Amino acid sequence: MQVQCAVPGCPGGQSDPQPLFRFPCGPERSKKWVEKCQRQDLSDKSAEHLFECYRLCGKHFEASLVESDAQGTVLKDGAIPTIFEGQSKPQNGQGKRSNAMTKDDETDSKGRKKLKKSQPETAKKDVQTPPEEEEHKEYLKSLFKVLVLLGEQSIPPTGPGDNKQDGLGSSNFQALLEYSMNCGDEVLKKRYDANTKSCSSAQLSLLVEVCEKYIRSKLVEEVQQNGFFSLLTDDLVKISGEWFLPVFLRFVDQSNCQQERFVGFLSFEGHAEALAEKLLSEMTDHWGLDMEQCRGQAHSCSGTHLGKLKAFSAKLLERYPMAMLTPRSTRTLNLVLANGMALSGVQLVLSTLKKIESFFSESTLLQLELEHAISIFYPDKEERAKELKEICGTSWTRRHDAFEVALEILEALLLCVDSVHDNEDMRWNDQVTHNALEISKALADFEFVMALVVLKNTLTLTQAFGRNLQGKASDVHFAAASLKAVLHSLKEVSDNIDVYHEFWNDEAANLATAMEIPIKVPRSYLRKHQSESGAVRPESYYKKHLSVPIVEHVIREIDTLFCEDHLKAMRCLSLVPAVIEQHKSTEPEEESLQVFKDSIPNAGSLSAEMHCWWVKWSKRGKGETFPTNLQETLQLADVKFFPNMLAVLRQIAIIPTLTLEDSCDVAYKRFQMYMENTPDQFKSKSIALLNINCDVAYDLDSMVEVYMKTYPDREDVSL
Repeated sequence: MQVQCAVPGCPGGQSDPQPLFRFPCGPERSKKWVEKCQRQDLSDKSAEHLFECYRLCGKHFEASLVESDAQGTVLKDGAIPTIFEGQSKPQNGQGKRSNAMTKDDETDSKGRKKLKKSQPETAKKDVQTPPEEEEHKEYLKSLFKVLVLLGEQSIPPTGPGDNKQDGLGSSNFQALLEYSMNCGDEVLKKRYDANTKSCSSAQLSLLVEVCEKYIRSKLVEEVQQNGFFSLLTDDLVKISGEWFLPVFLRFVDQSNCQQERFVGFLSFEGHAEALAEKLLSEMTDHWGLDMEQCRGQAHSCSGTHLGKLKAFSAKLLERYPMAMLTPRSTRTLNLVLANGMALSGVQLVLSTLKKIESFFSESTLLQLELEHAISIFYPDKEERAKELKEICGTSWTRRHDAFEVALEILEALLLCVDSVHDNEDMRWNDQVTHNALEISKALADFEFVMALVVLKNTLTLTQAFGRNLQGKASDVHFAAASLKAVLHSLKEVSDNIDVYHEFWNDEAANLATAMEIPIKVPRSYLRKHQSESGAVRPESYYKKHLSVPIVEHVIREIDTLFCEDHLKAMRCLSLVPAVIEQHKSTEPEEESLQVFKDSIPNAGSLSAEMHCWWVKWSKRGKGETFPTNLQETLQLADVKFFPNMLAVLRQIAIIPTLTLEDSCDVAYKRFQMYMENTPDQFKSKSIALLNINCDVAYDLDSMVEVYMKTYPDREDVSL
């Protein structure tokens, strides 16, 4: 079940793509594997359990013991792991010396036997467990084993038989239980014969709840063991009719690898102030997170829930001032800025872009229809038409230049969706034509056109800055230095908004005229202000309700998202060797590193250590390779000799702004896959946690212990 190496601190199978090998079935060889990998906690596990649940990666075996055949990479018969980083093989009598020391440790200076530390544990094991309790534990293990298997494969435990009043009938969980019994699970078979033939949905819920609780405790334990972390949330999701907030934690593990873990969903129902308190209480009191260790936060939200999320973010920052607010690397900066605006015109643009993306992803025929429309509007510009067609074949609505692209293909989009809605050749079904009509209505609204023009012209100024944020370490370092110029440009637009708005209004009016769209004030505004209906001019209305607030919001939001400490942390990327090589005549600024002075091993030696680090990398010869990003820098063998630099690099690595390497971004990708591929009626916050964290090492015995402590009075889950 475990899909990572069992050796402590080894990234094999997780951030390091190594082949993984099951523990052997034979008790003797299995015991040798446990001894070699120094996992004393596994010494009391059966060979069968180790075979099912634990793996060792290929780098712990001599190359001569690994071979390939038709089934893939396999171990030779009798293979024993011998290669462990930081461990030396016994040589020149060292093994004998070790044994002698062990014997000496058992007696004191007078030759009397000393009480071994393991004796209380042994004594505890000698206490006889009643056969009924032992059998019950084995039964629970069988149930959890089935549940975990379903969760890892993203198969909902409930299924076609879920409509029965109390039992699970022919559900996936029930079907797999019956299969296990048919395959010889005697304990499971005996309990079912003695009781009922099925497990109720209420009882299954208890198992799922315990499974979720156990997995989260393992995740939180892993995060807490590695110090500082950042809190990240994603767009709200609806599960079983209730809104939930997905939560991720970013940290650096003991092997100095960047990690991001999905730790579950928080219920997002309630009023803003009370909700913020409830969310913080859930994370600290129930999940066990030490929020004092939180060093960053990033959120993704828009629409009606925006106010609640901002209240939560503000409360988090008020309670834990070190948790600085930043954008999240999985979103382009321009979309982050736009999503934070509650203006009706902006929200109309954003919701329409989402509908457009969903609409054209339904069928390649719809995509071809759009490409045909683009060709009609670019008859003399074949190269540009080709580029636009290629762009529209991607997730272009999430690009840095999404508003530019939308404006450029707006006429083609309207022609395409109108053609689909007309459906003259009867090619499209009713749902497709209805969706086309909805998009057409939005595109033909002057408020949409005007908002799109203002967004495009304003966010053009932040586009290059946003691209650099998602680039290499040198790009992010440059972005930190260029922010002042970006803000200067935005403030220049704000100071001369009358002039800029006039240009933007003309651009929108000309486009609307070409598309035969009436230039008018939104009907929703006129309904609320009927007394002013004749006096309100569109140009004045859109200046007051779009141009001015959009520019002011972008300036305000950039100031909030890029506080001085955030910028200093970004400037600390000057410690990455490739950046030092680029600016070898300039030593990194010690002032920027001072932002971490309270969380490094020795602040007194920071200046001298930083200078040594700079000299080490700035004096390298031409042609030598340099680590180009944080992950490569953290993996340098000699970084441990620079403890302050290592501490700084580890803290920079958890900033949500910075893009993770593909191997470190697995949790978010699994989350997206689960949400996209699981039908709404089968989505479960507990099964999602299990599925997304299928690489987390777990122990069925521990799961059973958690269940029995949580529900001590439930002697049998099948009753």
